[in-house]
Amino acid sequence: MTNPSLESLLSQLNKSVAVTKTGKFSLKNEARFRECAGLLAEKSALASGAEQAAARWLIWEGALALGIMPASINGLYMARGRGETPTNFTVPAMNLRAMTFDSARAVFRAANKIDAGAIIFEIARSEMGYTNQRPAEYASSVLAAAIAEGWSSPVCIQGDHFQFSAKKMKADPEGETQALRELTAEAIAAGFYNIDIDSSTLVDLSRPTIPDQQGVNAARCAEMTALIRGLQPKGVEVSVGGEIGEVGGKNSTEEELRAFMDGYRNHLLDQKVDGKRKRSGGMTGLSKISIQTGTSHGGVVLPDGTMAQVAVDFDTLKRLSFVAQKEYGMAGAVQHGASTLPENAFGKFPEYGACEVHLATNFQNMLYDRLPADLRDEIYAWLKTNADDERKPSDSDEQFFYKTRKKAIGPFKAQMWGLSAEKREELGAAWEKQFAFLFEQLNVKGTKELMDKHVEPVAVHKKLADFGLVEVEAEEVKDLAD
Repeated sequence: MTNPSLESLLSQLNKSVAVTKTGKFSLKNEARFRECAGLLAEKSALASGAEQAAARWLIWEGALALGIMPASINGLYMARGRGETPTNFTVPAMNLRAMTFDSARAVFRAANKIDAGAIIFEIARSEMGYTNQRPAEYASSVLAAAIAEGWSSPVCIQGDHFQFSAKKMKADPEGETQALRELTAEAIAAGFYNIDIDSSTLVDLSRPTIPDQQGVNAARCAEMTALIRGLQPKGVEVSVGGEIGEVGGKNSTEEELRAFMDGYRNHLLDQKVDGKRKRSGGMTGLSKISIQTGTSHGGVVLPDGTMAQVAVDFDTLKRLSFVAQKEYGMAGAVQHGASTLPENAFGKFPEYGACEVHLATNFQNMLYDRLPADLRDEIYAWLKTNADDERKPSDSDEQFFYKTRKKAIGPFKAQMWGLSAEKREELGAAWEKQFAFLFEQLNVKGTKELMDKHVEPVAVHKKLADFGLVEVEAEEVKDLAD
């Protein structure tokens, strides 16, 4: 072995790992390796070049050695669509924007205590931009957290809102589509075996009929599904989700769901995988469908800093989940924009048939509420200079900071990694308490058994060379959903 960066890292892992001359990973001491997970996660997030690549490779292969495998939830969702599993639980899909390693550790602690296995870690295309977390870093942080917390089950990592920008599609449709193709390939290579395609931005409500309105959405979603099927590793069936209505827009209807799904299935028959047409209908389609029921991403903050109350249309959620499952064999409908809802709302998602709920902003709010005052003041001063163009004349300071402070997560990532052990412990305890509450309300206790029954993870081994840096230009994400 003649890789100085890898040799340097190995020397810091307390003889818990060895690498042969041919580059094969060997786990020597499980307990000591789990203790070193934080060091590797930090190197993955903050180092560069060969050292960063080595850290990510050691995390990946170390996780596989411990039985921690990136997995697709597709098997569980398809079983639910066939009526072979209970429908009285809702899978939490958690967007961990900041301090991903620490917050993911809190997730695993809460899940371990109740044998909750049906959980998803996710990050959206927009969030990757402003948090400065490409797929390989995000996956590495989550897998390192699983290592640190003694997890030994599949880990579902999801690309959330892999969304077409309506503005960019008008200006350069091929360029925007290619950007999504490249992001999807990057994500799957990093272990994202769950992808939510969001072409709902292309729905055209000016068209005369609902099938016409959903036409481009259905076609683009089918095209991306075929791409995913050609990229997924052997033995892995990526869970693919579609979306029929933008979060924050008008509530979805059964007619829209049927129009989209019928159009999607027709387009899917004409798609090719690796140059071969799948006319037989053998290509696996969607496992779930995202709908709009009255929520908005991040909630709505009032001028005094308090949150506006939002009413979810649970009847719509129930009806569309029923149609998705009974008529199209999917797990059900997905609820977005839910983390800032009143606490008494979460228990209703299993009751009304939601198969999955996306949670994000409240975890970020909990971080900002607990940051040291001097760091928070520094961040807010930075926002006044660097996000001033997003401030509306009517915005109070509370509204402006609440709306824009997510944009500081990437630029201040190193400072957040540098928080004291006491502060990180405080944050971890608060997050764990919140995750435990959500898991109880969403009724995912004991779902490790369901995952074991219906999900068959595949060990996809990698070489160090597979973790070469991905050069990606920063993109404008203001019009993309979180």
